[in-house]
Amino acid sequence: MRKLLPLLFLLVTPAQADMRHSIKTSASVSIEPAYTSTSRGASQYSLSGSNITPSVSVTANGSTTTTSGKIGGLNLGTLSSGVPAAVHTDTVITTAGSAFSKTESFSPGDATPSSATVSSGVVGSLPVLSGTTYTGSGGVQGSLAITSLSSGVHTCTGTGGAGSSCTTTSIIESLVD
Repeated sequence: MRKLLPLLFLLVTPAQADMRHSIKTSASVSIEPAYTSTSRGASQYSLSGSNITPSVSVTANGSTTTTSGKIGGLNLGTLSSGVPAAVHTDTVITTAGSAFSKTESFSPGDATPSSATVSSGVVGSLPVLSGTTYTGSGGVQGSLAITSLSSGVHTCTGTGGAGSSCTTTSIIESLVD
């Protein structure tokens, strides 16, 4: 048996194992931005009626030209702060003594607003427009900070204002196959 012992050691194979170890860490401070979104009201011109004949008179270079059968509208060549001028329609009754109706309306659109200023994450003032306006205050960092150590330990310190956050993550993984 003693003679077989060295042979037995040669036949036995050593045990093998794969080992993997990983450390993943991350840390972040995020501050939400301030925002505003709005829409301007459009200029509108409308004319409707019955038993009327429309015409438009345009004065240019000191002389007036009248065009029958034409209705007014918006003069896009004459803009004031982004709002076009109205060209009104002249009307006469087509059949004298008969009933007639006329409805003419002009709604000027919103003027082009100036930009809004953001200070410390707050939108100070917004222009008043006829469309819907959405606004949101941004975050303020305050004294919010992250301390990261080489050991993978992260610490959020200080105070952040509204719309701010601090996130830290550490994943330690050991795998033996």
